[in-house]
Amino acid sequence: MLGVTDSLNRSSEGAGLTEHRALPPVSSDARKGLRDGVVMGIGLVESDLENSTLGFGNDFRNELQFEGIVGRSAALQRALREVEVVAPTDSGVLILGETGTGKELIARAIHNRSARRDRPFIKLNCAAIPSGLLESELFGHERGAFTGAIMRKAGRFEVADKGTLFLDEVGDIPLELQPKLLRVLQEHEFERLGSTRTQQVDVRVVAATHRNLKQMVEDGEFRSDLYYRLHVFPLPVPPLRERREDVPLLVRHFVDEYAQRMKRRIETIPPQAMEVLTSYSWPGNVRELQNFIERSVILSPGSVLRPPLAELKHAAIQTFSTEMSTLEKMEREHVLRALRASNWMIGGLNGAAARLGMKRTTLAYRIRKLNIPLRPQ
Repeated sequence: MLGVTDSLNRSSEGAGLTEHRALPPVSSDARKGLRDGVVMGIGLVESDLENSTLGFGNDFRNELQFEGIVGRSAALQRALREVEVVAPTDSGVLILGETGTGKELIARAIHNRSARRDRPFIKLNCAAIPSGLLESELFGHERGAFTGAIMRKAGRFEVADKGTLFLDEVGDIPLELQPKLLRVLQEHEFERLGSTRTQQVDVRVVAATHRNLKQMVEDGEFRSDLYYRLHVFPLPVPPLRERREDVPLLVRHFVDEYAQRMKRRIETIPPQAMEVLTSYSWPGNVRELQNFIERSVILSPGSVLRPPLAELKHAAIQTFSTEMSTLEKMEREHVLRALRASNWMIGGLNGAAARLGMKRTTLAYRIRKLNIPLRPQ
């Protein structure tokens, strides 16, 4: 989830308490004069990295003035301070966060604030490459190394020499390839597929994952030595539900983004709509918010944003219903275990009610509510 946006040095005085107004388009001359004021907003898709759009100025700037990353929440500021600490070093970083939280943007920020900023920033999504081709993508191959290898190809490590390599979804690297990755991280050398010549590289590796690598190590799905090598500096990126105060800034940013693309002039975001958008949990994080705002702009032919809020309410009800169903199942299993342990006796010193720490009448009510038979069937 990445993106780039230009920024105007505007005050936020025009944003009233009862409505949120999007900015009108600005002239190409103004855009040209702002090339040096590029800011990056967590939440734009990969393909938008090269597409600039005029944003909301100081509203988007974070307290640290850290490359203008969108958001001023405490959770985001903590992550940015971590970036400030680790970026000037040459240590590896493991970015941890849910899908859609902007992990690639954080990786770019680390690169841009490092001594390698003028060198290549190369990225590879390990989950998007078939496991049989991933070794070639990482380390390259010689002509004839395998069927279909009709010419020599440099791998991502070779292309990223003297720069930064961003390995997204590193938890999806197959076990059989992990020793070779560990070797290049420790020894800074590798061989292309089909070659016996060892190549030296100087690459800073920034990895990212939404998976629990520690649990994968315990389950035998990820090498412990590679985990510890990657886990030098873990950097968590907060989900959007933990930085709700950033939602209005992101909403206005995306409204501006898509209104300009669709040549529309959306000036007002109703406060009721903004309240719903801010209170929604956004399980898909900024990516989900971005897609929702794009759809909202499509459905808004006039100057007022008309988001399909019923979709969010329906999704929230479904999520709540699923969570309640899961809780009821857990409670049912808990009561059943107590009944089995007490030989299906509800009352008495050794009865299920005593084991559960509740009155006999309360347990009897819960048994009826949870449709538990009074005797095993």
